[in-house]
Order: sequence, then C-alpha cells, then structure tokens
Amino acid sequence: MITQKIKNDLNLKSLGYLDRRVPPKNQLIKEIIRLKKEKNAVILSHYYQKNEIQEISDYLGDSLYLAQKASKTKAELIVFAGVHFMAETAKIISPQKKVVLPDLKAGCSLADSCPPKEFENFIKTIPNSYIVTYINCSAKIKALSDIVCTSSNAEKIINSIPKNKNIIFAPDKNLGNYLIKKTGRKMTLWNGSCIVHEAFSLKKIISLFQKYPRAKFIAHPESESQILDIANFIGSTSALLNYVENNNSKTFIVATEAGILHEMKKKSPNKILIPAPVEDETCACSECSFMKLNTLEKLYLCLKHELPEIIINNNLIKAAKKPIEKMLSLS
Repeated sequence: MITQKIKNDLNLKSLGYLDRRVPPKNQLIKEIIRLKKEKNAVILSHYYQKNEIQEISDYLGDSLYLAQKASKTKAELIVFAGVHFMAETAKIISPQKKVVLPDLKAGCSLADSCPPKEFENFIKTIPNSYIVTYINCSAKIKALSDIVCTSSNAEKIINSIPKNKNIIFAPDKNLGNYLIKKTGRKMTLWNGSCIVHEAFSLKKIISLFQKYPRAKFIAHPESESQILDIANFIGSTSALLNYVENNNSKTFIVATEAGILHEMKKKSPNKILIPAPVEDETCACSECSFMKLNTLEKLYLCLKHELPEIIINNNLIKAAKKPIEKMLSLS
C-alpha cells in the first residue's frame, strides 16, 4: 500500500525530471492564460502574493473568501497561489478537484507552530472542550477541531459556541487574546504565532504617528496586543481593505503583510499608505517569505505539469472537512 508520505515524496521527486523551461517574460502571462483555459483551471490568490500574481488571478482575497470560492468552483484544476495550508483547505473542500501549489515549500510559521501530536495531547488535558482552530493550520489540526474560523468570522464563531463549553483556541495566541477581549469568553490558548505579524516595532510606529499625526493606524488581529492597543481599527485583510477604501482619512499606517498594499492602492489610489515598520533594521516592512516563494515562473510550470499536487488521504479529508463546512455554514 502506498502511504501518503511516499506519494508526497514522489510528488516532490517528480519535479526534478520535468522540463523547467519557461517562456520569455513578455510572453509568460499570455502562456499562463492559455494554459488556464486549456486545462479548465482557476487561479486563487491571497492578498499577500506578489503583485504580478495578484493581477493574473481569477479570485483574489483573504482565507475565508478563497475557501468559499474553492467550494464553489466548477474548474477541474485549482491553482492555489498562497501557502500550503490554504491549498490543503481547497483540497479538503473539493476533494474531487486536482489542487496544485506553485511551490510546496510555501509553508506558514503559524501553522508550523502547532504540531499535531503535541496539540492532540494538549486537548486531552481539558475536559468538555470545544476546539476552535484558526484556518492557518494543517489538515491534521483541522481534523482535531470542532470548528474552524478565519480572522473575518472568528468573533461570530466564538459567539456561536454554547456557554457551557470550555473553548480551546489554536494556534494563534494573539488572535485568541484579541477574541477574549472582544467576546468576553474564557478560552485556553495554544502558544502559537505568526512571525510576520509579530515583527512590528511599537517604538517605530509611535515615531510615525509623530510624523503623520492625522494618520489612521490599522492592524491585523494576529499582531501582538501592544500593537493592537494603539490601533484605530483592527480587522482581517478584507476588513482592512474596506476600512481604507471607505474611511475619509487620507493617510494610513498598515500593520499586516505588505502584499495587501497593492490592492489597497488600486482601490484607494489617492490615499497615502505606509507599511508599519518592523524591528529588523534591514527591512522597511513585514513580508512573508513563504508567500513570496511563489513566482510567475513557478505558476506557469505548475499549470503546465499540474504539479506539485496537494495529496491528502481520504480519511483525513473527511475528518478535516466537517469543521470547515460548519464554519462555512455560519459564514
């Protein structure tokens, strides 16, 4: 019997034997569009992708929106320009579809912070628990959950849980602490976090306030509490976009992955958008190195060869699908 690990190893090994040639830059986008039509494929992209990938995607959005699109698409091939857990989610929702990811190494620091075996042992220590997991986690963690949430719907999900349940929230402790303040519910938090959203410098942000006293400071709830405490607005990537577009202010300091600024500038071209500074002196903003592993060249090869493919065994798909479907029914 071929195990999932062997399948994944073969999946990776097969890439080394493929034709890796790509068209010239001026023809690359045209060829991607041609292949997409030829293969009845759809490209789903997260806001944190490189600008040129955002521009060529069929659907661009946050985790909730992309999960919804994955569940409804009639395309035979889903090309997920994002990170591994997002492509996994698309496969879980649409197991009959072929799901590919331009670079299998596009992981997630937050998802990696919650190893399945350790989490399984953790939840056994808390009786009568209702397990809520942020969508930024592996399929195995989702399979251990009662319901999944995104930053867009997390507050609604927490408020839907019976009061007599002990809530375990994983893997993001920062989002968990934010939800405790918002909902008033007690929760046991897994000690995980996103390195991108923990990189912001409070001192440098305060200095920016002095330079731009009328600026609105907006932040993603995966950020640390001291960053959220000074924010004018806290929300998911899509909520941050909407806030900038609809608010009368002219200047915004944005504390989330810098890829969101591309779509913000398109929707609000006359506004000044400043990425929140980080502690690292060599960087001007916070970028996810995993998200940026995907390139147009890899996207082309992914479409051409329909590899690397996301492979999940059927039992895991069934177990992980239930909490996702429960989330989607509430969203």
